Amino acid sequence: MVRNPAALLGACLAAALPIAACSDTSIHDKGRAALESRCARCHAIGVDDKSPHAQAPPFREIVHRYPPENLAESLAEGIVSGHPDMPQFVMDPDEIGAVIDYLSNLLAKTSK
Repeated sequence: MVRNPAALLGACLAAALPIAACSDTSIHDKGRAALESRCARCHAIGVDDKSPHAQAPPFREIVHRYPPENLAESLAEGIVSGHPDMPQFVMDPDEIGAVIDYLSNLLAKTSK
């Protein structure tokens, strides 16, 4: 039994505010953030930046070799590379979708 509906409504709205703030971040931004936190120390992840690691190809080149939509399984299981400096990591399904969206946009921008 709810004794104070206004208090209950206020509590629900207060709990929802952080969720609403998070939803302002686009899927594209979430994908970029996932790549920045895991990949940008070696790979260029933008349209025209330079890879910090000389042997790490920029993602704008990688997306032309490996279509982003084909990367979901690899991102879920952990991308393994023959390069000794590349760590293995696994992403959750939401991050995978966001990264694929970001990489698809990068492919579109660099295909012109």
